[in-house]
Amino acid sequence: MVDVVTEININQPIVSVSSYAADPDNAPYWYVNIISSDWQTQKPLSIGSRIAFKARFLGKELSYVYEIIEFIPGQKLVMRTVDGPFPMETTYSWKAINNNKTQMVLRNRGEPSGFSKVFSPFMSFMMKKANKKDLMKIKSILEN
Repeated sequence: MVDVVTEININQPIVSVSSYAADPDNAPYWYVNIISSDWQTQKPLSIGSRIAFKARFLGKELSYVYEIIEFIPGQKLVMRTVDGPFPMETTYSWKAINNNKTQMVLRNRGEPSGFSKVFSPFMSFMMKKANKKDLMKIKSILEN
């Protein structure tokens, strides 16, 4: 099982952080490994929305589709792969520290199968490293 949790404090109000992070159109700007995002359902984001992503991870190009399974604007977003190399669930959660500071938590968990199962300890390490970069990137974008 891969279960990676990272968090960061961003000097912006919760509404700014959560609305930016929850918009799949912004993912290629703040996710280090995401190349593109493509809506497969109508906007706006809601439970049942599906978004196709292309990414580079560990030297390979990956294509996968996430479906939104839980969405509480300003609090939590949970999406799960419905098509991709292995089942993965990604959760964003946001908590106001004060009026102008937000804690963002990014969690990825999944169950690698087949050949990728052998690499799950390495994948956890690499995902944690990438997630830290992602959160630093979103912090930089939102604070500047």
